[in-house]
Amino acid sequence: MTTPSLDADARVHHPSLGSVSSNSFAHPSERLFANLLNLYGYEWSYEPLEFPLAWNEFGEPVRAFRPDFFLHDQGLFIELTVLEQRLVTKKNQKIRRFRLLYPEVQLLVVYQRDFLRLMKQHDLGSLADLAA
Repeated sequence: MTTPSLDADARVHHPSLGSVSSNSFAHPSERLFANLLNLYGYEWSYEPLEFPLAWNEFGEPVRAFRPDFFLHDQGLFIELTVLEQRLVTKKNQKIRRFRLLYPEVQLLVVYQRDFLRLMKQHDLGSLADLAA
């Protein structure tokens, strides 16, 4: 597998691979987070763009990163990670690669501890309550 050089001409910026319905959340925590965004009046999209991270010898993406949310007015992508810290190594590798290839794109990563703090602040129970 070959990877193109990191100069601006060799990489693809913000390739859209189609929208995902806002009713199709991958995890209950994402639905809760979307409700919080609505509560505070943010205009958002769920997984609107996929960013290639690696390409094969034909220039086709073979690895990609799709942040969970995009806040329109802020121009900010948000990745929600509610996995335990010891399990986020792969995701952190993707995030580092994303930031290397797309430094102009704003990304906020919300880790489990941050999400739990939000849940506590809004008296929303626990992660276990979400799965029930």
